Amino acid sequence: MKYQSLFSLTNKIAIITGGGSGLGFGIARAFIKTGAEKVIITGRRQQVLEEACKELGQRSDYIVHDVTKTGTHEKVAASVAGRYGRIDILVNNAGINQKKETLEVSDKDFNEIIQTNLNGLFAMTRETGKFMAEKGRGSIINVTSMAALYGIPNVASYTASKSGVLGLTRALVTDLSPLGIRVNSIAPGFIESPMLHQAFNSDEERRRRVLERTPVGRLGTPEDVAYAAVYLASDASKFITGINLPVDGGNSIGF
Repeated sequence: MKYQSLFSLTNKIAIITGGGSGLGFGIARAFIKTGAEKVIITGRRQQVLEEACKELGQRSDYIVHDVTKTGTHEKVAASVAGRYGRIDILVNNAGINQKKETLEVSDKDFNEIIQTNLNGLFAMTRETGKFMAEKGRGSIINVTSMAALYGIPNVASYTASKSGVLGLTRALVTDLSPLGIRVNSIAPGFIESPMLHQAFNSDEERRRRVLERTPVGRLGTPEDVAYAAVYLASDASKFITGINLPVDGGNSIGF
């Protein structure tokens, strides 16, 4: 086998939650450029998804779906598997953040983050995993965060959710590997995205500290994360499962 083909996603069917913008869109674009047969992006805003698919081209499709509605995930997975015959890749990217002082976080605030970032991710994994198990193969990629690796101020609920995703990834490896399904996670560092700009929220001091702590001296791009996702989705990583791959320009070394 040629080395180049190891990194190809030719003939792969992929679902990317939250794929209409930001990191999810960057991953979708990279999957298509590396040969994926079809990339289905999901999200809550139809117009955003339509515009994304116009840019991504004919090998993309979309499903309007809210990951917090956990009773609807079975229908989404069944729709994709029924139309394309299989699901090869799932990228659990959909998520929300909240910057708020811990003592001001309400139960409602906390539960909203957990429902979106953790409960929704598990439900989508469970339903998609059933179709992967039928074929005896699949790659699931969960998007975690640097917040799961060290303390970041004023994001307690987000940190809890992403730490849960990291732990869940490890648990899923033991349960799903015997079924032929690999499960890995990517921990983006500080990546240019609407979510990051919201987190900075005109906080120039926070931005300065982030850049000082990042050895490469810049914020990441969605493409930086997308390249890692292509690797973990491809046959080049066929013996890799259970890792959490920081894509952070060295930020997590903690100097």
